[in-house]
Amino acid sequence: MPAHPSLLIAGCGDVGGRLAQRLIMAGWTVYGLRRDITQLPAATRPVAADLQLAACPATWPQGALDYLVYCATPSQHDEAGYRAAYVEGLRHVLGWLAEHGQRPKRLLFVSSSGVYGQQDGEWIDEDSPAEAQSYSARIMREAEQLALASGLPATTLRLTGIYGPGRNWLLKQAREGYRVVSEPPLYGNRIHADDAAGLLAFLLQADAGGVALAECYIGVDDEPAPLHEVVGWLRAQLGVTHWSEQSTVRRSGSKRCSNARARALGWVPQYPSYREGYAALLRDE
Repeated sequence: MPAHPSLLIAGCGDVGGRLAQRLIMAGWTVYGLRRDITQLPAATRPVAADLQLAACPATWPQGALDYLVYCATPSQHDEAGYRAAYVEGLRHVLGWLAEHGQRPKRLLFVSSSGVYGQQDGEWIDEDSPAEAQSYSARIMREAEQLALASGLPATTLRLTGIYGPGRNWLLKQAREGYRVVSEPPLYGNRIHADDAAGLLAFLLQADAGGVALAECYIGVDDEPAPLHEVVGWLRAQLGVTHWSEQSTVRRSGSKRCSNARARALGWVPQYPSYREGYAALLRDE
């Protein structure tokens, strides 16, 4: 492995951009593939492309590529949009690698904890059954299998609910006084966008350093928490005392995801719970 590996981030949006910045600072050569390359961080090498189009982009990197991170987001939130983003897009990228004779040392596929259908507050790890039946979960599992069967060494990272700058849904709900069911508690799982990027960088650097990676990791902070507790804490921070008449924060499912496998590898989240993460968001406001 060269001292300064090369990485292509396919779908270089918010989390991908944060990842690019970290690894560029560490001396990596980073290519960012997205439709609007004006949004790429400084020093990212631009690859203007639409993952839904089969033709290889003209600015595809030449020469060896050491790593590929696939972290697309659907342009439309329906079954066709998910399939285009996760399955067809990944298939296109794998084809473009093959066209250029490129064989990355590892493919990291960014997936979702939405593949787990557990709803009764159970603790979940990477070995728990992933059998959620929504179209998004089924398509995500299909894309995971495509990555794992690609012929490249591959790892899936199942991220939980990402929050951070520009992802202020729960803050908005708390400000508006939305109510949350407290019995039974609805457990939610989250990870700050910086920690999502940090975990991706950690896994890539571990692999480049010769550490053996597992096929799957869950990206989550240290403290899955009942939604009513999180909203109660936010209300206190924001000084909100009113309750909305008709509005309720609704969630489907309730589970607690464990980060023990990533932790055992040596990863430490910068924001170990919602308190540190949201406190940082509120300071930045």
